[in-house]
Amino acid sequence: MQPDLLAELARDIDRTCRLTGSFTLRSGQSATEYFDKYLFESDPRLLRRVAEAMQPLVPNDTDLLGGLELGGIPLATMISSLTGIPALFVRKQAKEYGTRRLAEGADVAGRRITIVEDIVTTGGAVRDATRALRAAGATVETVICAIDRSPTPGTALSDIDLTTTPLLTRQDLDRTR
Repeated sequence: MQPDLLAELARDIDRTCRLTGSFTLRSGQSATEYFDKYLFESDPRLLRRVAEAMQPLVPNDTDLLGGLELGGIPLATMISSLTGIPALFVRKQAKEYGTRRLAEGADVAGRRITIVEDIVTTGGAVRDATRALRAAGATVETVICAIDRSPTPGTALSDIDLTTTPLLTRQDLDRTR
């Protein structure tokens, strides 16, 4: 994507998602600023722009796009519709009824899966999903994300031999202010 269009996309995401007020964070701490990623994912025009920009990040040898519950699923679905690569919906844990599957969609054994995530910070959910998918016989080597908010973008998941390819970083969003 052209740098000026990417900067415009970063500005639009930041303007849409960065909220000010009084917020309690997952850690229990209070903050006056909050980034609500679901605001870009629930806006069909902005979601499509993000997915179109992420499309070139998908490795050519991808068999399935593994969208992680919850934020990665809209992105994986939209990228799937743009590329024709089937989507896979990866739960945080296998359901305890019905098929009892961790990943809904095609069988993963022997398939090359690119994980799709909205935001990577520490990579905990991606790490768990990657381990589970690999245990089920999948090859997982890449995660693409809309935003890498980790302190050193692209490296949060190197401990499990996973390449992280972000569309934008926290620094990209901060530069729009």
